[in-house]
Amino acid sequence: MTTRRNFIRTSAIGFTALALNPSRAASTVMGKTGKENYVSKRPATGDRHFKSAAVEQTIARVKAKIKDPKLAWMFENCFPNTLDTTVNFSMLNGKPDTFVITGDIDAMWLRDSSAQVWPYLPLTKNDEQLKQMIAGVINRQTKCILIDPYANAFNHDPKPDNEWMSDRTEMTPMLHERKWEIDSLAYPVRLAYNYWKTTGDTKVFDADWTKAMNRVIETFREQQRKEGNGPYKFQRKTERQLDTLNNDGWGNPVNPVGLIVSSFRPSDDATTFQFLVPSNLFAVTSLKQIAEIAQKVTKDAALATVASTLAKEVQEAIEKYAIVQHPKYGKVYAFEVDGFGNAYFMDDANVPSLLAMPYLDSIDRNDPIYQNTRKMVLSADNPYFFKGTAGEGIGGPHIGYDMIWPMSIIMRAQTSSSDEEIKHCLRMLRNSDADTGFMHESFHKDDPANFTRKWFAWVNTLFGELIVELETKGKMNLVNSI
Repeated sequence: MTTRRNFIRTSAIGFTALALNPSRAASTVMGKTGKENYVSKRPATGDRHFKSAAVEQTIARVKAKIKDPKLAWMFENCFPNTLDTTVNFSMLNGKPDTFVITGDIDAMWLRDSSAQVWPYLPLTKNDEQLKQMIAGVINRQTKCILIDPYANAFNHDPKPDNEWMSDRTEMTPMLHERKWEIDSLAYPVRLAYNYWKTTGDTKVFDADWTKAMNRVIETFREQQRKEGNGPYKFQRKTERQLDTLNNDGWGNPVNPVGLIVSSFRPSDDATTFQFLVPSNLFAVTSLKQIAEIAQKVTKDAALATVASTLAKEVQEAIEKYAIVQHPKYGKVYAFEVDGFGNAYFMDDANVPSLLAMPYLDSIDRNDPIYQNTRKMVLSADNPYFFKGTAGEGIGGPHIGYDMIWPMSIIMRAQTSSSDEEIKHCLRMLRNSDADTGFMHESFHKDDPANFTRKWFAWVNTLFGELIVELETKGKMNLVNSI
């Protein structure tokens, strides 16, 4: 089977060779004027997994406003990539059910699937089928949480021969992987809450959803580790240090101060100090959203109370333990802490990240501590900030030195208040695709042709979201001035 790590290894030579021939990689042809005509990289209409009239109308409208032919071509390829290639929609027992793969891996991550369909939420007002598809994602995620709230990725059907069944944790055939990551539970809440706010539809908040949310809160409480280590542990036979946990699978010790342990980061890499700050901030936002739904929709006072109480406790612990005095930048949010006074000053490209917190509605972008943190993570004082001839941005240990993730460049643009900074990000995104017409997981700081993951739907759709957002805000001048 294909894994994220194996895919990176096997793709390096083949994709680099493809990217070294831009005319071939970009599927361009020379028109009569001698100019390149960019040919769509989308699957043929009949081969697309899901079709949305609202998405097609958005592509046509926005693309027509983009003056640069390459950027227009990239937008057309990327924005519908999730629908075109990863969505499997059906009706199951009279309810919509949607399984969303990541792209090159035939499994559904709770995080990735939420993020992949997120950019289409605003279009559900004018597209009932699109609305049903996203409701199906929420329904499927509810089932997944009830199967195992500690798992990060799931199979469509049971796979007893799954490659990770040998992991030393409570694996079952429905699980693709069982790495405990806080954001795996926060992302489904974000999607369901904003689906409700956008559509007004409350049918997704059924008895199973309420049961799942109680499991979310139960899991968060267990991972505060106030009463021992809790039920979760994880080990894997691997040469990669960050694919397993030390201390017999429990990870590094934490002081139970109210924060929530995340054994793994959104990159699926093990944490160093297990209180992962961006994910704790995201958890607070999600708990408040659960409380609001419980209060206004399901009329579940008990759920609303426990969610609000836990959100308050985690927020207070963040303020006490996660805001640290940096010798250069003053008060900043650490990336990870352990409650004993240890802190890790870095950021990782995967979302949630410190950089992305305003995008996830967890911090106001004008918050002075966030601004200090932003300066730190977008500088050489972040050990995973890389700058070269091809661009600059944040990477992470999942791929390693000198590999910039386009996701971090998109998040930089999404959280910026500077037109010049946004244009700088757009230029880097345009010029770092290796003329493939798509975003990638990462690219080398000096050579965009050296990249990982040819098919990574999350970042493709995220790039499309950025362009649509700029168009919606009347800022196409930024797109057209790069």
